[in-house]
Amino acid sequence: MTTVAGDLAPSGVLRASINLGNPVLAQGTTEAPAGVTVDIARELAERLELPLELVCFDAARKSFEAMTTGRADLCFLAIDPARATEVAFTAPYVVIEGVYAVPRESALTTVAEVDAPGVRIGVKQGSAYDLHLTRTLREATVVRGAEGVDVFRAEGLEAAAGIRQPITRYVAEHPELRLIDERFMQIQQAVGTAKSKRPETVAYLHDLIEDLKSSGFVARSLTASGQADATVAPAA
Repeated sequence: MTTVAGDLAPSGVLRASINLGNPVLAQGTTEAPAGVTVDIARELAERLELPLELVCFDAARKSFEAMTTGRADLCFLAIDPARATEVAFTAPYVVIEGVYAVPRESALTTVAEVDAPGVRIGVKQGSAYDLHLTRTLREATVVRGAEGVDVFRAEGLEAAAGIRQPITRYVAEHPELRLIDERFMQIQQAVGTAKSKRPETVAYLHDLIEDLKSSGFVARSLTASGQADATVAPAA
């Protein structure tokens, strides 16, 4: 345990990077963050008997940068090949979905139809779905912005990509839009740390996540933070 604590947090303080830009995983403010990622970070710090510092950001790319530049010891990000070159991930603890919103009068009704010439998709820059769509789309064009729905509306794009829960709420508030219910990707949210950490440290994080899933900790945390419709990832 001491070896894990010293390897994971050599400064003596566990610095956890929290992405407030994903409302399924974190809510609140920089001064008072909450949500399942915060709960996991606190549980890990308690088990390792380390003080905890929550370093909050408004986008996944910033959280990733904090991890890779040494400003954080721990991150909570979607597993993606582009990130896995620099981050050692556990198995996922939560699985969420990426979906599209389109204008109500749009002829687009399926995920396959969105990937077509002339279709422009608004995404949040550096998000898991930005990385996924950039890698997988054959015909459509990705347009990046601070928020996918904002660039979608500002530039009159054909579609907006996002996480199912916030996109669904956004569409409900904007009757001129509709949701394509079919998912274009499954987003596996995991805990990550630097690839330079010892294998024993990564294994400890992996085992912790499996324990928190099987014990009901993750499910209880999601419910307590108003995210009961998020799916706990199956056992690895």
